[in-house]
Amino acid sequence: MSWSLLVAMTLLLGLALAVSLARQLELRRMRRAVDERTLGEQQGANEAKLMHPVVDLTRCMGCGKCVEVCPEKVLGMVHGQAAVVHSARCVGVAECERECPVSAIAVTVANQAERTDIPAVTDELEAIGQPGVFLAGEVTAHALIKTAVEHGAWVGAEVARRVQQNGANGVLDLCVVGLGPAGLACSLEARRHGLNFVALDQEQEIGGTVAKYPRRKLVLTEPVDLPLHGHLADRTYTKEELIGIWEEAVAEHDLPVIGGETFVGLERDNQGRYVVRTETDSYVAHHVCLALGRRGVPRRLGVPGEELPHVAYSLLDARSYRGRRILVVGGGDSAGEAALALAEQFSNEVTIAYRKESFFRMRERQRRRIEDAIDDGRIHAFLNTEVVSIEQGAVRLRTGQSRTGPSRTDGDVFALENDEVFVMAGGVPPVALLESAGVSFDAALRETPAPIRERGSGLWPALAAAFVLTLIALVWATRHADYYGLPMAERPMHEKHEFLRPGQGIGLALGIFAAGLIVVNLLYLARRSDLRGVRFGSLKGWMTSHVATGILALLCATLHGAMMPGHTVGGRAFWALVVLGITGAIGRYFYAYVPRAANGRELELTEIRARLAELSANVEHYVARNATDRQWSGSFFGRVAALFGFQRDLRRTIGRIRRDARREELSREELQETIYLAKRAYRTALMAAHFEDVRGLLQSWRWLHRWIALLMVVLVAIHVWSALAYGDYF
Repeated sequence: MSWSLLVAMTLLLGLALAVSLARQLELRRMRRAVDERTLGEQQGANEAKLMHPVVDLTRCMGCGKCVEVCPEKVLGMVHGQAAVVHSARCVGVAECERECPVSAIAVTVANQAERTDIPAVTDELEAIGQPGVFLAGEVTAHALIKTAVEHGAWVGAEVARRVQQNGANGVLDLCVVGLGPAGLACSLEARRHGLNFVALDQEQEIGGTVAKYPRRKLVLTEPVDLPLHGHLADRTYTKEELIGIWEEAVAEHDLPVIGGETFVGLERDNQGRYVVRTETDSYVAHHVCLALGRRGVPRRLGVPGEELPHVAYSLLDARSYRGRRILVVGGGDSAGEAALALAEQFSNEVTIAYRKESFFRMRERQRRRIEDAIDDGRIHAFLNTEVVSIEQGAVRLRTGQSRTGPSRTDGDVFALENDEVFVMAGGVPPVALLESAGVSFDAALRETPAPIRERGSGLWPALAAAFVLTLIALVWATRHADYYGLPMAERPMHEKHEFLRPGQGIGLALGIFAAGLIVVNLLYLARRSDLRGVRFGSLKGWMTSHVATGILALLCATLHGAMMPGHTVGGRAFWALVVLGITGAIGRYFYAYVPRAANGRELELTEIRARLAELSANVEHYVARNATDRQWSGSFFGRVAALFGFQRDLRRTIGRIRRDARREELSREELQETIYLAKRAYRTALMAAHFEDVRGLLQSWRWLHRWIALLMVVLVAIHVWSALAYGDYF
């Protein structure tokens, strides 16, 4: 007895310790995600460049698959649900949207209704007001190579359809402007359909923006189908590999490509045809595909000296720079790639300067590489820094923070000795050029996007489906009530016994079907884990299958047991299946409701902090620090005891607010609002903490569901084995 007690105590205490440690680690991860989101909002990292994800908290069940598959780590887990942490990193891959099993995420263009840099096009990518003029690729605010290829192929096919309907009359069917991925795909599709066309680009080499990437840069794509060439199955290609594939396609299909033609304008002649004008020539066509990209011309700094010959706005080959003192200006992927490539060359001294406090616009992998290079001393960094002027032999900077080297007072101007300057500040979209060609950027002309609203948990469709299936089972049972209503001992004499009993006929078939449904149901877990061999289909489809097969398996098992499960292994497997269905159904909605309530308090707290910062940045700092320290530290029982600690902290904070108000000369109304917001911040942080405690307790429900599932599978396996081995029929 003593040994048993000692072993049991050891196991229980060890389990409790492991759960407590796991809980503390989870809280730390969540606080880190919230802190990153808050810092991003302060620095502008929450301002998406083009695309960004929107999370429907009423549906999110906290599986974390979206966080796992996001290549740029845009998302994080807060209170057991997905939250957008680094919106500026999103490049529109939308893997999160595809993999979400409950359709809780949508990736869309940020602020689409207000933006003036997105062209007004129809669903067919045709410019509104310019019939026959199409836009494709990044110029439409979609940045992915896969999307650009799809756009180009669509435009080529649409033009072919119109030419077939209308017929050609001696001039070009199509003029493609731009030979990036969209322009190339359009040209290949045009060749497939035998169109009379020409493809123009201002550069002699094809590839568009991709051709300007640094050597050996990895180009992240999704598997894509290139017209005429075939399927590109890999997810990662270097710049050289991708350009090589495109050049091979151009040569193999003899595309009419003309380089060195800089597009300057578009107009219509008196016959309604389009005249594409370049700096050296003009081309007449019935249709035009503008695949110009969004970079346009490089963005300038607007400082003295940026026209000097040692200032460059792109880097093609870092190997030609050795033994140089180099400054890279910028904080995006291009700046990071240039700095890293130049730092690899012999005897270069590379410095990167960025006007923000962190490299939040870089892709996650790129950011880690640049951070490691800075920590190793291979690259010097000046953050929160602006270029004042560029001179021969030096660049003057105004800085407030140095990652490497001596600290400087905010606003200090100093000279950095320098041989080369690379300005990687992005590009100016070719809005003016496209507007002169008749393309409108008026938001009023664009189709108003449907507002993304919370759609609810999806309870009604699930209940409706479950009701219909259960009703069918009830109708079947009612039809055969003369058998199912008999006591067990009288059933063998009934005429339907051979047909409905578990060991033969429809009863046996229902049992086999139920077992198969359980196997299919469990395959959802294999798909969610990306198990090799079970990677086909969308996770949403698998989740639907998981719910549907669970309900069907329960109904089939009910009828297989002839509506009277006995005191056997099979009967216990049936009741385990019943409990499993109940825990799954209840847990599904717990996982959304309680975390949503906690996240709602987090969003409320963010709004309060923003308003406090407007009134007094100093007050916002210590109110937020004290409130969140109480929120994220300690245990459930510790926070219950800390209710009085919260009140003590609040009284101290209010006293400090009054002192700061006199020093900062806040008005009476501003002081009263500040005190009100401070009280609200403390209450909101406390409520978020307690909602999180409730969510932590509810996690045990998920584990209960999983252990019952394991027990049910074991019992079903034993039931099937015993039935096969001993003829466990009645």
